[in-house]
Amino acid sequence: MNNFLLRLATAFIVLCLMAFSAPPAKITVYLIGDSTMSIKEVKNYPETGWGMPFAYFFDETVTVDNRAQNGRSTKSFVAENRWQPVAAALEEGDYVFIQFGHNDEVPTKRSYTPEADYKNYLIRFITETRAKKATPVLLTPVARRKFDAAGKVEGTHDVYSEIVRKTAQEQQVALIDFDRESQALLQQMGVENSKLLFNQLTPGEHPNYPDGKEDNTHFNELGARKMAEIVLADIRGLKLELANRIVKRAAAKTVDAQAR
Repeated sequence: MNNFLLRLATAFIVLCLMAFSAPPAKITVYLIGDSTMSIKEVKNYPETGWGMPFAYFFDETVTVDNRAQNGRSTKSFVAENRWQPVAAALEEGDYVFIQFGHNDEVPTKRSYTPEADYKNYLIRFITETRAKKATPVLLTPVARRKFDAAGKVEGTHDVYSEIVRKTAQEQQVALIDFDRESQALLQQMGVENSKLLFNQLTPGEHPNYPDGKEDNTHFNELGARKMAEIVLADIRGLKLELANRIVKRAAAKTVDAQAR
């Protein structure tokens, strides 16, 4: 009898240890947004969306599904039926990173989204994400490279970034203030060195742009990685469960970069 009880107790302890050591469930991190985040075609290289390097920061329990598309706003993302498949596929524990604004804020574009509508679309993304027990994360639109005559970086998304901040506060949603943080990086690098982050090329430098390129909105490989590292650092700072799934070498690199 004593041997039976001992075996039973041992089996119970083993089961408990197995439960505690079981790997976390696999999740998907959806990225919805515009060209600054999206996956680029080879013909556009070295232009790189920050969502491309971002996908490699996580362990095997995370799939990053980048649905961002060039030129899209909150309005056009819904109108083109790009959001609805994401909402339908969401499962408990997933994340949706939401970064729009570049195309919403320009009145001359077909994708223009008035301020009130922009906020309503953000709330829709939040509400439908939470309905699936997934986690929405709002990002203010990443900064464009723009400096005044004195070399001070200028904001180009002030109104729409503030809408994101207020919506995050009202809806109690995790916020990554990408606009402010990327502006700070550009200011730190300065007028000339900040060009190294963007898709800026001299004539003949790259076969995809034989006449050269001067782009202060879209990133090259280096810029995309630097922007992805900002998002990664904020995931850790916000103490999202997702932070536990960052590969150790990426976490170490980010901490080292912040220390410098």
